[in-house]
This record gives sequence, structure tokens and C-alpha cells, in this order.
Amino acid sequence: MIGREAGRVVQTAMAGLADGAADAGIAAPAPDGGTRTWHVYLIECRDGSIYTGIAIDVAARYAAHLQGRGARYTRAHPPARLLASQPFPDRSSALKAEYRIKQLPAAEKKALAAMLAGQMPNGT
Repeated sequence: MIGREAGRVVQTAMAGLADGAADAGIAAPAPDGGTRTWHVYLIECRDGSIYTGIAIDVAARYAAHLQGRGARYTRAHPPARLLASQPFPDRSSALKAEYRIKQLPAAEKKALAAMLAGQMPNGT
């Protein structure tokens, strides 16, 4: 169980995730004429650490991390599993949420990932 202060920080991060769309205006158009949805994703590494990143295609980005072509951090700390992802309408709001999440201690990131995973349709 997380403490009161940790719970407040997680709630603040969640509010930022939910309100991120309002922060940054219109999403960039996708090649097919639609809009691109950016995602903040959390990966649990083999050493138990949590990596946070953003991507349009989370599955492709996770595959890159697994192949050692992702971030420098995940080359040194290989991924164990994708914990969760959260969609955003544009890159700016995804970057803001990523920053807020990266400020959290690992235990709070895990709590946030568990809350997000509960909201994802496939439960991953």
C-alpha cells in the first residue's frame, strides 16, 4: 500500500494523464488523414526498474526495446514486460505526462501502472 503523500502524487499524475489532452491543442494529422494518438508507456525491466517513454505505436516501440534498438536505458536494463500505456491526443501532452511520471519513485510508478492496466481493454 502506498502512503498518503505517495497517493497524492499518483493522483496528481493520473489527473495530468486524464487532462493532458487539454494542455496542447490539436493533434498532428496521420498520413491517412486521421490524427495520431501518442501514448505514454511503462516497461518493467528485468532488474525491477521502471522505464517510461512515449510512442505512437507502442507495440513497435516495445519490440525495438526488446531487440536492443530502443532507449539507451533499456539496452542496459533489458525489458521484462510492458506494464501499461495511456493514450494522448498529441505529442506535447504525452511528453508532459511522461515528465510527471518520471518524477515519481518506482513504487508510485508501479501503482500508477497497475491503475492504468486496469483501464486498458486487454488488461496489459
